[in-house]
Order: sequence, then structure tokens, then C-alpha cells
Amino acid sequence: MLSNLLLTKGESGPGGGLRKREGADQRIMNYIGVPSVDEYLEKVEKLGGRVLMPKTAIPGWGNLAICMDTENNAFGLWQDEEKSE
Repeated sequence: MLSNLLLTKGESGPGGGLRKREGADQRIMNYIGVPSVDEYLEKVEKLGGRVLMPKTAIPGWGNLAICMDTENNAFGLWQDEEKSE
């Protein structure tokens, strides 16, 4: 199984994991980087989408939420954890 994190060199940017499907019905999940998961969850609901998994902290990484759009497509919202310097 291919399972790698594609990380940037300390900079914000696209990342992700690649792996084989676990079943024929498994779908691709796209994640959208946003400045504030809370703000975008409000927008999702205002525009008719649904929140499937509320904002969840991933310690050391950021915050994640999973949503469904009006055409039943699931997608994730991702907010990088702010780094103190």
C-alpha cells in the first residue's frame, strides 16, 4: 500500500496522502484549505450544504471538518494550526 504524506518544507501549501482504495465504493475526498474552519462551516450551511463532521482539532497540525454539498459530494475543510515563532 502506498501511504505517504506530501509535506511542504515548513511552508503552508497542499499536502495529502495517497493510498489504494479499500473498497470499490470508496470515493475521493478533496480537502480545501481555509483561513477559518468556523467561518466556512457557516458559509456551507448558509448555502445549503451539511456538516457531516464538526470542526475537529488535530493536535500539532490544525483543524478539520467534513461537509456535504448540495449535490451529495463530500469534501473537507482544513485550517493549518497557527505556528508561534
